Amino acid sequence: MSRTFGQIAQIGYVVVDIEASMQQWIRHGVGPWFYIERVQTDYFRHRGVDSPVQMSIALANSGDVQLELIQQRNDAPSMYRELLDTGRSGAQHIAHWTTDFQDLYDRALAVGYTVSQEGQIGGEQGRFAYFDTEHDQGTVIEISDISGAKGQMFAYIRREAANWDGADPIRRVG
Repeated sequence: MSRTFGQIAQIGYVVVDIEASMQQWIRHGVGPWFYIERVQTDYFRHRGVDSPVQMSIALANSGDVQLELIQQRNDAPSMYRELLDTGRSGAQHIAHWTTDFQDLYDRALAVGYTVSQEGQIGGEQGRFAYFDTEHDQGTVIEISDISGAKGQMFAYIRREAANWDGADPIRRVG
């Protein structure tokens, strides 16, 4: 448990083939996966500059921890692209969720964290920010607002995973 951010809610993996990655996790008994082939962001900024990133994501839970797979579909600037450009893929971030995004964002900045990328999906209650901590701990710290529809979707994914019998392992969203 982080005194600054709270408990880890998600581990995000940057992958080169999201379909193959989902299949690998399914073989390990993790699912169902909720797959969004083309994520629509309201905005996305990398190091303070707007970036037209295109990505696919898939979400599933393993107990209380959500797993996120991210495949970037273009060469737009992002922390995902930075990781891939080093020749690596895999665990890229740990995420902490909050219902008071602005307060947590401001507190993180006040204690010295630097925003590397941020954006919004589905309106103001869909904000997220990634802090530049990769070199400190090996992963990036993300905070994500779950006070709106995103939080409801995340709760649904968790419930579905808790009762999953192996059927319908990949569920396309949108």
